[in-house]
Amino acid sequence: MSDLTLILLAAGNATRFGTGVKKQWLRVGRDPLWLKVAQRFEEMGLFEKIVVASRPDEIGYMKRFGDFTFTKGGASRQESLLNALQEVETPMVLVSDVARACVTKSVCLRLIDAIGSADCAVPAVRANDTVYYNGKPIDREKLLQIQTPQLSRTDSLRKALDESSKSFTDESSAIFHSGGEVVFTEGDPSLHKITHFDDIKRLPCLNGSGPDRSLSFVGDGFDVHAFEEKKKMFLCGVQIDVEYGFKAHSDGDVAIHALIDALLGAAGMGDIGEHFPDNDIRFAGADSAELLKSVVEKIRGVGYEIVQVDITIMAQKPKLSFYKESMSRRLASLLEIAPYMVNVKATTTERLGFVGREEGVAVSAAATLKFYDWTEE
Repeated sequence: MSDLTLILLAAGNATRFGTGVKKQWLRVGRDPLWLKVAQRFEEMGLFEKIVVASRPDEIGYMKRFGDFTFTKGGASRQESLLNALQEVETPMVLVSDVARACVTKSVCLRLIDAIGSADCAVPAVRANDTVYYNGKPIDREKLLQIQTPQLSRTDSLRKALDESSKSFTDESSAIFHSGGEVVFTEGDPSLHKITHFDDIKRLPCLNGSGPDRSLSFVGDGFDVHAFEEKKKMFLCGVQIDVEYGFKAHSDGDVAIHALIDALLGAAGMGDIGEHFPDNDIRFAGADSAELLKSVVEKIRGVGYEIVQVDITIMAQKPKLSFYKESMSRRLASLLEIAPYMVNVKATTTERLGFVGREEGVAVSAAATLKFYDWTEE
């Protein structure tokens, strides 16, 4: 059907989901949930284009998974939808949430059949239980529970969203508020929406399929920094008692910088320079421990768990044997893993090279990740 575009909304923070992993990044086999849902729609053969609304900081990463059109999500569902509509050129647009993971082609075809001359067609299910409102029972036969996906005339949806200052939770509400006609078609219990973690159990299309547990992901990182007089030195988030530090845009914690690269490498998320450019004033003098915390949050958010890290600090000076245990414990705290899963080694270069000439420090790091296993919760 060449006159239909799909908008898939996948930009939420999943604050009500209850884990550090965003629900769109739960792994099913090797693929994130948002990709499984997008492919599910793609296989229907109904759409000229599939537009995925994503968090701005995740668009580059999402592009590695699929050849779709990506747009920046906003602070609200409605803002994300408005951004995505800029990519729509077809007269009709189907909008769905990635949290409705079990959409079927039959539901989409029913919407197409039902819309007729109306502005919006939506799937709906009736209430099965007695319902009270404001302390009083009401007629449940008059109640409809609205689901997504929803099919709209593109111009009608744009007009409805552009002309109102109100915030709407779905397309049908916006179109109804603007005076448009909304029609209903039979919904499907399998369209249950993932809001809280326990909702996963109600999705038949997942059928308990968790992540591929056979996989582990290894990344390595390397960084060097020259010494700078009259500056505090930090290594692995621990202050070292010397009268010099590192020449750097941030605080110069070369060990954490190498570790960040190792973590990003294992997750396939680029390098430290992409996330924290050294020409960005926001990171001038930045606490590297805070940068590491943000990377840990990003990695967990897209579906990984940190298993283990190993760090080698190459320094002719200062002497670091006294600090290794505190370094391991500090990193374990930042990574939120057990201290015995963090190994810190220190060595010299036998006075060879710039490290041997006591001009600076070099650090190599390795990190191992695995998929977050949501089936074990």
